[in-house]
Amino acid sequence: MTTSMTLNPEAIQALRDLSPDGDAEFLRELIDIYLADTPKQLAQLEEALAKNDAVLATRAAHSIKGSSGNFGAQEFARLAQEIEGHAKANNLAAVTAALPGFKLGFAQVAEALKQLGA
Repeated sequence: MTTSMTLNPEAIQALRDLSPDGDAEFLRELIDIYLADTPKQLAQLEEALAKNDAVLATRAAHSIKGSSGNFGAQEFARLAQEIEGHAKANNLAAVTAALPGFKLGFAQVAEALKQLGA
């Protein structure tokens, strides 16, 4: 999947436009934060499943949804929204079933972001 298919270019440009200095360093910093934080949220989601904790799973999926949406990772954010919905409904079996595809989606987003930050 190409960067433009994984990330909405308009969302990336909006983040670039937020830069106080108009340089690419600000976007790189945002990417670094996302790439450091999202794996922690994924681990929290897995921990929630291990503990059968729908509230924690909902919170982790919600955080991933929001931060991914900021980067225009629309498909990945949609998956996070689905997982959040399953968790809210206490359907942790559906969350567990969706997790492998969700991790793959993150890998694609992470790769696209790394290409941008290079």
